[in-house]
Amino acid sequence: MQQHKKFISLDLILIVMSLYFSLLLKFDFHIPSEYIVFLKLSIIPVIVITILFNIIFNMYEHIWKYASIEELLSIVYSITLSNIVFIIYSYFVNYKLLENQYYRFPFTVHIIFWILCTVLLGGTRFIYRITEEVKSYDNNDGKVAKLLIIGAGDAGALLIKEIKKHKELKYDIVGLVDDESSKLGKSIKGVKVLGDRKDIVSISKRYNIDEIILAIPSSTLQTQKEILNICKKTKCKLKTVPGIYEIIDGKVNISKLRNVDIEDLLGREPVKLDINNISKYIKEKIVLVTGGGGSIGSELCRQIVKFNPRELIILDIYENNAYDLQMELKYLYPNLNLKVIIASIRDFERMNQVFEQYKPSVVFHAAAHKHVPLMEENPREVVKNNVLGTYNVAMCSHNYNVEKFVQISTDKAVNPTNIMGASKRFCEIMIQTLDKISNTEYVAVRFGNVLGSNGSVIPLFKKQIAHGGPVTVTHPEITRFFMTIPEAAQLVLQAGAIAKGGEIFVLDMGEPVKIAELAKDLIVLSGLQPDVDIKIKYTGLRPGEKLYEELLMDEVALTSTEHEKIFVEKPMEHNIKFLEDSIREFREVIKKDDEEIFKLMQEKVPTYIRKNN
Repeated sequence: MQQHKKFISLDLILIVMSLYFSLLLKFDFHIPSEYIVFLKLSIIPVIVITILFNIIFNMYEHIWKYASIEELLSIVYSITLSNIVFIIYSYFVNYKLLENQYYRFPFTVHIIFWILCTVLLGGTRFIYRITEEVKSYDNNDGKVAKLLIIGAGDAGALLIKEIKKHKELKYDIVGLVDDESSKLGKSIKGVKVLGDRKDIVSISKRYNIDEIILAIPSSTLQTQKEILNICKKTKCKLKTVPGIYEIIDGKVNISKLRNVDIEDLLGREPVKLDINNISKYIKEKIVLVTGGGGSIGSELCRQIVKFNPRELIILDIYENNAYDLQMELKYLYPNLNLKVIIASIRDFERMNQVFEQYKPSVVFHAAAHKHVPLMEENPREVVKNNVLGTYNVAMCSHNYNVEKFVQISTDKAVNPTNIMGASKRFCEIMIQTLDKISNTEYVAVRFGNVLGSNGSVIPLFKKQIAHGGPVTVTHPEITRFFMTIPEAAQLVLQAGAIAKGGEIFVLDMGEPVKIAELAKDLIVLSGLQPDVDIKIKYTGLRPGEKLYEELLMDEVALTSTEHEKIFVEKPMEHNIKFLEDSIREFREVIKKDDEEIFKLMQEKVPTYIRKNN
């Protein structure tokens, strides 16, 4: 408010000065006496007209510390319109000053007045902006980070504007990088394009760049991945701007910037969903998600609610995660018919009660023990939960005529070397067998590791980096397949839409990733150097752990589906007697010692080759 009063007071003085100097310049600094009289009579109307238009164009509402071309244009529009009104006033409201003569300002005076007003009113405001910037810079204690921006397009221009507004960020924008050769050597808002992606490393060294911001939201994820992999070599801190839709809406600001994360480096393209087919089997249906509080289960719930189920039932043994998800969904979807059930899939009677009470039409079975080394030490719990628990839910689905049962499986089920993977392979056998004797469509969806899921390497590595290291990797050559949590959940829903019953769907996981490289990337993204700031320690393969995971059964050919990222494995031949006998034997073997459990699992899953590393 204080700033507004100052500018109004200053404008009063500048308007009078502009009009007076316009007459001086017109009459070579010898103003006739009659025009002096006319000047005095015109001062009040000119001031009123000009201030009024300044108010209309919000010139006293702008924060001139952040003035830009838009604010400059508002000055030009205001002065131009006020001058037009002043011309009309001057020509039609004349004053009889001497005898029968009428006086008005010559047209030249109006032109000079327009120029002087624009220069003086605009100039004072931009002098104010420059003064404030200098003050901000002088008060900006501490190191200023040298910044390189990748992308000399709309996003880059908006980013430069935002950074120049916020001097408190302590950024010195050194230059831009862009692959479009026509932009090389050109400048955007005073920042020069220094080269293309091939020059990122050399530019960073030459100018001692501290931070790089990726500002190419309209490019493909593959392009961004390639550029980020170049940026990793610079040891600079990496950040990125939001998606293109926010650029279009003009919403890019400093608060939207985020650090580059591991998902950006993997560069996985978004999933294209067949919304209509998914909607057909979920909309207005009662949907049950077991393990609904877990990483995959909770994301499945978030995706399912978008398709308007009649009722969503979250079942989990762990109350804290289930509660957090319940609060989240109730907040985001206040009209959602939601039930949260705390129960164990091991308890058949409880499962029977749930199915009898709610009668779900669709079941997503995500509840399972999944930690390989822990399960090697606790094989009894694997059988109780993964095998017998799955059987309980699957049989309840059969007994209560569930339309579709989707089993979440894993790449560790392929030629398993650990009991966790073997148990998931047995579950695949189970659902293929039940599909033959039931009206329920049973399918399994197999995929690899999920970034950021509970117990995955990413959260572990981040904690180890936060504690100063070392980051522990089992083997320098160990690789894994990865996808994001939303991608996995969306593809599970899509596979359910494609399913006819009895299939094992295999999701396209892309290329395998070296865990050691993943660890190095996370260290670099934290602004540190691998084996300098944070050590990487190799601890050796753990019991049951593979060096390389397999997504496909070697002896089985996959066929493509209507979705480019989903493939289907040819069903294996199993009969219901084998399944019932196996379940009976598993119920008995958990009363015996661990070795008996391992032996039975090897007998039931012929591809299971136990490794005790």
